[in-house]
Amino acid sequence: MSGDFAPLHLRNQLCFPIYLCGKEIVNQYAPLLEALDLTYTQYVVMMYFWEKGSSNVKQLSDTLLLDPSTLTPLLKKLEQKGYLRRERNAADERSLAVTLTESGLNLRERAISVPHAMRECINLTEEESRCLYGLLYKVLQNIEKQKEKDE
Repeated sequence: MSGDFAPLHLRNQLCFPIYLCGKEIVNQYAPLLEALDLTYTQYVVMMYFWEKGSSNVKQLSDTLLLDPSTLTPLLKKLEQKGYLRRERNAADERSLAVTLTESGLNLRERAISVPHAMRECINLTEEESRCLYGLLYKVLQNIEKQKEKDE
């Protein structure tokens, strides 16, 4: 069953090991984030706000490549936990401003060990990590360029 169908073999697919790595990495995060009462996606959102402090949903959506309809329940949950505050922008009622709370800022101190634990789990050299990071972002940029061409 090979021959003409070799392009369809799993071992010939770049997407398959990327998918497996993504899935397994998120699984490795799970126990670390459980201690913080966060899901992986909530953790990514919190990292964004630990860096930015505040933002609006559109900027967050554009940065994380997540649809606003996906972000809304996630942001509500983080607000219920006391980590974020959501408020309508007085100048533009359509825009929802999201701000990190003091409790959300304090959570950052508890999360500081997560990146180190993940580096140990993945076990790449600094050079390998930089190379992989660069290649993955190149793939994302190429996909975005292709999407723009297709529009």
